[in-house]
Amino acid sequence: MKLIAETERLLIREWDASDAKDIFMLNEDPEVVRYTGDRAFVNVKEALSLILNYDQYRQYGIGRWAVLDKSSGDFLGWSGLKRNGDGVVDLGFRFFRKHWGGGFATEAALACLDYGFSKKGISGIVGRAMSENIASVRVLEKVGMSFVKEFDFDGQLGVEYCLAKRDFEFGK
Repeated sequence: MKLIAETERLLIREWDASDAKDIFMLNEDPEVVRYTGDRAFVNVKEALSLILNYDQYRQYGIGRWAVLDKSSGDFLGWSGLKRNGDGVVDLGFRFFRKHWGGGFATEAALACLDYGFSKKGISGIVGRAMSENIASVRVLEKVGMSFVKEFDFDGQLGVEYCLAKRDFEFGK
């Protein structure tokens, strides 16, 4: 297990094969994937294939990471950084619905931003969401990102936020 970050309530680590069932179940909830453009996995084997073939860790030293409850070890969802095809580093997060509204996305996102800026030397990170996804937009704002532009997000109105390393203070 490669631990990426630890916060007051969370452990953030690279995905491993043991996460396949949780990742499958996470994407099974239509409300969880409603604003993502993603579809549910066909089965746990397909989720496992994603994990086993995930190349962001090896290629870039970043990626989407499992977010665990520090006290129970429960898988809450995932958060992390991803280098897109255009070279931009993107912050993302997805949590089981029962964990929405508890501040986990914000806490994990801040830890991921800190990792990207302080450990990987990334100069700027974007966050993208469908404009209707008010909760995700609010997380982007809470972590200090600023609105940049609107764009086409799979046929929907999307918004892009950005944060530069020089403007980030972890724990503020």
